[in-house]
Amino acid sequence: MTGIARILRRLEGPQTTGRGPAFWAAFCLVVLAAFCYPLTADGYTVGNAVYFFNWAFMALGLSLIWGHGGSLSFGQTAFFGIAGYGYGILTINFGSAYGFTLLALVLAVLLAAAFAILLGYFLFFGRIAGVFLGIVTLSVTLLLERFMAQTAGPEWRIGSARLNGFNGMSGMPPLTVPWFGGDLVLYPDVELYYGVLGLLVLVYLALRILVNSSFGNVLVAIRENPQRAEMLGYDVRKYQLAAFVIGAALAGLSGVLYTAWGQYITPSSMGITAAALPIVWVAVGGRSDLTATLIGTLVVLAGFQALTIYGSQYALVVMGLLLVLTVLAAPRGLILSAAAGLARLAGRRRRKGEA
Repeated sequence: MTGIARILRRLEGPQTTGRGPAFWAAFCLVVLAAFCYPLTADGYTVGNAVYFFNWAFMALGLSLIWGHGGSLSFGQTAFFGIAGYGYGILTINFGSAYGFTLLALVLAVLLAAAFAILLGYFLFFGRIAGVFLGIVTLSVTLLLERFMAQTAGPEWRIGSARLNGFNGMSGMPPLTVPWFGGDLVLYPDVELYYGVLGLLVLVYLALRILVNSSFGNVLVAIRENPQRAEMLGYDVRKYQLAAFVIGAALAGLSGVLYTAWGQYITPSSMGITAAALPIVWVAVGGRSDLTATLIGTLVVLAGFQALTIYGSQYALVVMGLLLVLTVLAAPRGLILSAAAGLARLAGRRRRKGEA
């Protein structure tokens, strides 16, 4: 019990915003509201909420890599696509019986993580950092997108799964869970909603524990001053690589859940627009805090989708302006800066009341 209590204490710490009974009461109320949401909404709206949740895993992974580790990466959508295609290839070839889709999910995420280990080894052990890290990861992402886009011919197949070039891969089954009397199919509305919501809560809490551990503290020290961290005896490359792989695995999880949700995956999910959008989500919310990242991602995604009604080009222009506004006016992130401002205001009022 002592070990479990020590782990749970790391839910709060210097690397995360929010602590005390008030924060956790609000957290429980939000989770309860999210749990009850399908009871008040139609199937389409619930399925749309699943779409938002799917992308949140990628954003949380980027918060770990960039916000806590200081490594700006445009490679999240590359890992997203690798895992999405991996899930499609496995399930099209082997089906979904006996809950095989869950095994395919794990294998696809591991495939994305393995690619991240290979790429990250050359990046971090090759001492590539700063803007050059962003350039290399973006180049790899666009290279994968171009490669998958030209796989339209019948010769581009893996077993029964055709890659289909620009049209993308389709026809893969949704996630299934072995259950009494047969598999339980997580259709892309209520069933998948609860599965993804539960997974998102677990990942969020696990990442809070991680960033408040000694690993997270060292990672932040590397972000602030990598030379000093190295002088203190830490192998900076190993910590950066570990964060990169964990973030890539979360992006891969986003890719699998997205593919299972829509039952398709296309090369455009790895295009330059798709690669840039996670940067906007994380920057607007506040890249150095998981809670701000999660809230910012969901809010910006909802706004982006609302704007696409009037045209995707307008939505992209607004996203660009929002990023510029964030960089110039609130480099820590709009949501994180607003939360800090409210905390300072509350502190001043409390001090005045005591005086």
